[in-house]
Amino acid sequence: MSSIIVRVKQKQISQLVSKGKRLDGRGLTDYREIKIEQGVVEKAEGSARVLLGKTEVMAGVKLEIGQPFSDTPNEGVLTVNAELVPLASPTFEPGPPDENSIELARVVDRGIRESKAIELEKLCIEPGKKVFVVFVDIYVLNHDGNLIDASALAATAALLNTKMFNYEIEDGEVKIKPGFSPLPIRKHPVAITFAKINNTLIVDPWLEEEQTMDARLTITVDDEGKICAMQKGGSGYFTPKQVLEAAKIAKEKAEEIRKKLNW
Repeated sequence: MSSIIVRVKQKQISQLVSKGKRLDGRGLTDYREIKIEQGVVEKAEGSARVLLGKTEVMAGVKLEIGQPFSDTPNEGVLTVNAELVPLASPTFEPGPPDENSIELARVVDRGIRESKAIELEKLCIEPGKKVFVVFVDIYVLNHDGNLIDASALAATAALLNTKMFNYEIEDGEVKIKPGFSPLPIRKHPVAITFAKINNTLIVDPWLEEEQTMDARLTITVDDEGKICAMQKGGSGYFTPKQVLEAAKIAKEKAEEIRKKLNW
């Protein structure tokens, strides 16, 4: 797409948003269609694939036994990584994680961690010595905007799909027993991302809206409607009034999405 066509479309998007409309016909606070499929990776302990409109993200969960952090000797460990697969977008390049994939992983990690979604204390095998380490790996397969919300949904869906092997401790060693148990989950955090275009807030920006926006704000909300994480992106700004407006909308949209997914 030539730069002239891009600029024309961005101007069109900007003008429509100023009138309370969007190029794809959605309302300012409407999400694209959300589809979730769990158990898509056979060899992972848990997995899920999310379609948010045309944005496609897959998340896989692996469990390993490792050491706890020194300041939390009685808790398991959570690690989130994200990979922007080159085939997902012409702007993604092979190689080590860039600042975009690092930010994506951190925002998803913070939402899970700060909402206390996983009962990490139940992942302790031997205090100060052995705990379960939960690795969440996110793969962006198609980028059509709002990777954060799609990735957060995929990560939570994968965690809900995760099965832990049963075990017992014999002579200080972990012995695997028959059967599996679900990963102990107590919260279902939902990330709601806003774009600011022409001083107007819109929810779930698709790719061309992201290319037009002045700034981005992600608010993660837990099951009780409490805000547990926020992340601002882009060079623009949000006024205190806009942040309060976004927080109100985020709580409503998170509740709506959670009901739709039966979380």
